[in-house]
Amino acid sequence: MNIARLKPHLSPSLVAVLAIANIIFSPMSHASDKKPLTDERKAQLTHIVKQDCGSCHGMTLKGGLGPALLPENLEGKNELFLQYTILHGRTSTAMPPWKSLLTEQEALWIAEQLKQGAMAEKAN
Repeated sequence: MNIARLKPHLSPSLVAVLAIANIIFSPMSHASDKKPLTDERKAQLTHIVKQDCGSCHGMTLKGGLGPALLPENLEGKNELFLQYTILHGRTSTAMPPWKSLLTEQEALWIAEQLKQGAMAEKAN
């Protein structure tokens, strides 16, 4: 969205709201521009979930130190919330941020797989 072009026609408060919305939603609008993940990277991400996430969430993702990551436990949590949690961790918990190792696209793919139960099946 080109806010500068619209600015002369809008109130300052509306410009501020649009600017904030542009910052928040801008990364999502570019997500579709990225290349699809390769099968090799998906296999690496699955390994990371099984080994690294599994150390806290249980090797079968049924829970441990961290909560279960099964579809029924993730109901009501959308993929973007899970992506954010994966990338930034959770304050005051053992959940670390993974943003130095994962891209937004990779974290979103993991979130989608967790919501679909695909990771739990592979963790068996």
